[in-house]
Amino acid sequence: MKIVSFSKLYLNELTQEVVPFWEKHSIDSEYGGFYTCINSDHEVYDTDKFLWLQARQVWTFANLYDRLEKKKIWFEIAQFGCDFLEKFGHDGDYNWFFSLQRDGQPLVMPYNIFSFTFACMAMGKMHHITGEKKYKIVVDETLKKIIQREAKPKDRWDKSYEDTRPLKNFALPMILCNLFNELGDLVPEGEKEKHIYACVNDIFDLFWDEKRGVILENISFEGSFSNTFDGRLINPGHGLEAMWFIMDLGVQLDRKDWIDRAVNMALSIVEKGWDKEHGGIFYFLDAEGQPPQQLEWDQKLWWVHLEAMICFLKGYELTGSKVCWGWFEKIHNYAWQHFRDKERGGEWYGYLNRYGEVFLPLKGGKWKGCFHVPRALFQLYEISKRLNI
Repeated sequence: MKIVSFSKLYLNELTQEVVPFWEKHSIDSEYGGFYTCINSDHEVYDTDKFLWLQARQVWTFANLYDRLEKKKIWFEIAQFGCDFLEKFGHDGDYNWFFSLQRDGQPLVMPYNIFSFTFACMAMGKMHHITGEKKYKIVVDETLKKIIQREAKPKDRWDKSYEDTRPLKNFALPMILCNLFNELGDLVPEGEKEKHIYACVNDIFDLFWDEKRGVILENISFEGSFSNTFDGRLINPGHGLEAMWFIMDLGVQLDRKDWIDRAVNMALSIVEKGWDKEHGGIFYFLDAEGQPPQQLEWDQKLWWVHLEAMICFLKGYELTGSKVCWGWFEKIHNYAWQHFRDKERGGEWYGYLNRYGEVFLPLKGGKWKGCFHVPRALFQLYEISKRLNI
């Protein structure tokens, strides 16, 4: 498809479609916090509140206020969600629950470390835009919990039998790359760099499988390949998201070698993850070409494609790679055609079948909220603007 201006396209989609959708449909004015379960008719179909999605929406509106425009409504929405998180989101000792009832009553225990990481990210951004000390306290206490649970992210709620087949998961070092970057000077420089280097080295030296040209989702704690369902698991979207996180860190820390390596890894990941028959990027794959255990393996997900678009446009900006540009255009065209709701507008659909047809007619749910679409559109707008395209 021919685009007159990518920067205008992304800014318009962000400010005229996606953000107004969440402003209009997600605010629970009675109990606080946000609805995330919204169907294709833009109606709320479930009122449970999932902590990482609540925190992600706080961060999204605070980030728009901070970096796009000082709109009063965006600050108010971020503050509204933050107040709900502070009141109901944790047990009093900064153990962040997984989910709550509409009224804030806890539903699921704090087993999921990503409730912690996104609460930390949200509070860090609130501190940045308000300067209020209370948010720094929350960041400090939550970050301690995250570091304590690094070796065993699910803590006592881990279902695996202890020491039988311990595996290290890729998602946490990936998220921590972004979290420490987002927290900025809330973390002392030396400590921040120590954690960033540890995470990046883990990704480059342990999770990256040079032989197969992919990032593995799980490895042994010694860094070796585990020839099991979990050990063979590949999630191309995770790998591509991590690569643009590392590119950002490469810029900040003046590590061009990180940028170049991340670009090369991203190109290998997408080449293996692309569905050459029907288009789009697979959700899961098996590193040995065996049948994946995830029955949804061949679905095409919104966040995978959006993170890939950021990755390759950023890669093009930083290296001038024409191959990156080609992948960016290819994935942009696929995402724009298949995930956007051409009839009603607003937030994008999240789940397609292998053929690119809408599989689940929802705009938000238990795993999809106000985060990946607006964050990607903002990132793509910023990069396009710098590139003058």
